[in-house]
Amino acid sequence: MNKRLNVLVENCPQSHPCPSVKVCPVGALSQTGFQAPVVDHEVCIRCGKCSNFCPKQALVLEEE
Repeated sequence: MNKRLNVLVENCPQSHPCPSVKVCPVGALSQTGFQAPVVDHEVCIRCGKCSNFCPKQALVLEEE
């Protein structure tokens, strides 16, 4: 079962620094300004920490 982290931009308020960026253990999430975070899929280990931490459920770990 392969999973992929997706960003649901419509759920992201984009009005503050994304708290999930700081909890990623491998630095796969980045954010420019207050835009929705961007996932580096080459680095992401699909652990789900960021999606569990996101208060707006804008980060979703889904089956491919």
